[in-house]
Amino acid sequence: MSRKIALVVNPAAGRGHGARIAPAVHARLVNAGLAVDRYETTCAEDVGTIAAEVVASGADAVALIGGDGTIHLGAQVLANSGMPFGVIPAGTGNDFARGIGVPLKDPVAAADLIVAGKTRVVDLAVAKDRFITTVVAGGFDSLVNKRANAMSWPKGSSRYTVATLAELRTFTPLEYVVSVDSQVIETRAMLVAVGTGPTYGGGLQICAGAAIDDGLLDVTIIEPVSRLTLLQLFPKLSKGTHVGHPAVRALRGRSVRLESPGITAYADGEVLGALPVDVSIAPAALTVFG
Repeated sequence: MSRKIALVVNPAAGRGHGARIAPAVHARLVNAGLAVDRYETTCAEDVGTIAAEVVASGADAVALIGGDGTIHLGAQVLANSGMPFGVIPAGTGNDFARGIGVPLKDPVAAADLIVAGKTRVVDLAVAKDRFITTVVAGGFDSLVNKRANAMSWPKGSSRYTVATLAELRTFTPLEYVVSVDSQVIETRAMLVAVGTGPTYGGGLQICAGAAIDDGLLDVTIIEPVSRLTLLQLFPKLSKGTHVGHPAVRALRGRSVRLESPGITAYADGEVLGALPVDVSIAPAALTVFG
């Protein structure tokens, strides 16, 4: 009996990229002998409802075409279900797919991982009763995310560059209380990020070296630096070469609490809520192909 795969497509992901790659992914799965039921979302919020229907339908696995926001919604249902989750990246960031080693620019190669059928389990973070697949951001980076989300121009990743430059003009270091397990740190900082995997923002290695299946949260604190130094640090994040900079502090733990007045946290690129926020680890919560 062939495996039954539920293919969930967010056609709006990546400004229509999800819709463009869906036919090739569908064809690859069918040609490999899999039975495919296709679901198409009309809005991102449909993903959770569809995922719940899929779990109840008796499907053997879910394949989701979308970006980090779409995957975030699917994970809320699929976490701890044991149902294998195939990711076909179609967003602008694709940091969860990057973290689990899925090819980012070849949707057919990503579909091949589902065909092969090999699975592994990965960790998720939990914050404000939501599962987080990548990074919780609180500080300069979350303010940039907020500004970028409110902008209609420019399009694509360059919007974040413009937002970064705009935010730099007025940003000053923030007061934090960061608790990592039993360690409490009171500090001024530019940002604090908590992740299960290494990247956010389309490949910025804010938590460089983080393993998505080690049962630990990785915490990065960037302590006060000049605006110029912060601007110089951001390109280093793409290579992880910021590690070792005297202003960068890295920690690991199973539970983290972030406190900073007036700051809104973002997770998987979406609004999470006002600080304080408690982040915990859910080891081996999600089964993925790869």
